[in-house]
Amino acid sequence: MDDYIAEEVVANRDEPVPLVTGGGIEEASPTPSARQPGKRELLKQKTPSSPASKGTSEDAAPEPKTEAGFGLQDRLFARLLKQIIPPEDQQGGTDTSDPRLPQGFSRPSFSLPLMTSNFRRFNARVGILFVFQYRMIRLLSWRTPTHTLSFLAVYSFVCLDPYLLAVLPVVLVLLAIMVPSFIVRHPPPPATLPVDSYSAAGPPMAPPPSVKPAAEMSKDFFRNLRDLQNSMSDFSEVHDNIVRLVAPRTNFSDETLSSALFLFLSAVAGFLFLASHLMPWRAIFFVGGWATTCLGHPMVQRNLASVHKDHVRPRERKAQGWLSSWIETDIMLDSAPETREVEVFELQRRSGTGEWEGWMFSASPHDPLSIPRTAGSRPVGTPFFEDVQAPPGWRWSDKKWTLDLLSREWVEERMITGVEVETEGERWVYDILYDEDADESGGEKKRPPKKAIRPEWEENTGKGKRGEWRRRRWARVVERRPVLRNSNGKASPYKG
Repeated sequence: MDDYIAEEVVANRDEPVPLVTGGGIEEASPTPSARQPGKRELLKQKTPSSPASKGTSEDAAPEPKTEAGFGLQDRLFARLLKQIIPPEDQQGGTDTSDPRLPQGFSRPSFSLPLMTSNFRRFNARVGILFVFQYRMIRLLSWRTPTHTLSFLAVYSFVCLDPYLLAVLPVVLVLLAIMVPSFIVRHPPPPATLPVDSYSAAGPPMAPPPSVKPAAEMSKDFFRNLRDLQNSMSDFSEVHDNIVRLVAPRTNFSDETLSSALFLFLSAVAGFLFLASHLMPWRAIFFVGGWATTCLGHPMVQRNLASVHKDHVRPRERKAQGWLSSWIETDIMLDSAPETREVEVFELQRRSGTGEWEGWMFSASPHDPLSIPRTAGSRPVGTPFFEDVQAPPGWRWSDKKWTLDLLSREWVEERMITGVEVETEGERWVYDILYDEDADESGGEKKRPPKKAIRPEWEENTGKGKRGEWRRRRWARVVERRPVLRNSNGKASPYKG
């Protein structure tokens, strides 16, 4: 490109102009009217901690500093931040508690001096990215049409023959780095005639170019600060616009619209999965690249703005209304919340006088062959019906509990054996006390049951001996509880 200097390709905005002179920067020769330094100034210059004695130069890269190398204001601000930052973020050395980091990967913890030093180093070296950004903007905005057409020619060759992608990085290194560096190393003669051509013969006449970080307090350093500030603003604007455009349509805040979009994307994914090998991808990328680049031309942009103002904007609301009405009539959603049935077992124990006493409400029937029963453990639950709570994330849908009248079904579903089932009345399920399980007083022995073949269950006849426990099943319907998000973005169940 004819209007670019070869040195700019490899230099990070070279030849910085200092704005504020430091101790090691050569100052202009003093004029006769310049004031001579006093004793206090001379004493400060001789002090080792004085900035004048650090000997910084324009070409020297900013070195990382430790906390002791910063001023009193920076250290006081760092102490203040230590009082504000949570204790888990004040780890010394490296931080391994961040769940976003891969396992076995550690990063330094937050430190104000380290952040300040890294920001200065980054700002001194980030200029090359902004130079590339501005050149791409000039290229795509048709600032120089010959450059844009040259870019489209290279892009067309790559689209027609994708194997040229392997050659493109090598050509870029040769033409964008090595050739300009050679020209800087072998410059043309100072005085040449218009008819003379460039000659590469002879020994090198100039030092090789190098990528230099911008010196602090230089013009390029402040240019990088300006570009970095504007880039952060641009990123924030783009991020907010993408969230405002994409989030309402994909986060199911409007379930009808998001469901329609989900079905459309699923159909597109299925079509591409089956027919992607039949599509002319070279022609698609060729036409798409040319169309995108041509849209950046100022004349095309003016015409597009005029068409959007005269034809698209007046019909935009009508098209949105038609699309919304089609989605509402075509997409049907479930309006009722998800429901489940929960159960609790009312356990009663026979006392020494033969009376049944209410014991507790448990999630387990505490049948004779259950693991806690054979291990000699006591049932776990609550003694009051009102203390039974809905599972986490659910809430009661019915107002009261319902007694399960189909006691035989839930006994058979759990394959409970050694019990007597009431098919009428209060639907209690009793333990059966067999002769080998009874002690001398007629009670149940405190030992694990024998491995005897027993019937699965018996219907209540009133003739057999009953054991120590009886139970019956209660059921109640629950529904999903809505989940809300607090100001921190964390989910919390809706209380209501």
